[in-house]
Amino acid sequence: MQELNVTTIIPRDRHPLIFKTFDALKQDESFVITNDHDPKPLYYSFLHEREGLFGWEYLAEGPEEWKVKITRK
Repeated sequence: MQELNVTTIIPRDRHPLIFKTFDALKQDESFVITNDHDPKPLYYSFLHEREGLFGWEYLAEGPEEWKVKITRK
């Protein structure tokens, strides 16, 4: 499973890279993002832009590192 550590990516480039990675997935495939804060704004972007097409599972919830598994439905 692919893992993206978005803490090393310029903030303005993070969401486009995450959506590009998601769009390349086949049904039931997943990837994990690692971030230094809760990526809740990204979750709301997924709700708006890919409603019903994704699963969102926290694997770690801070305080220094968050990991989220995103799955294509």
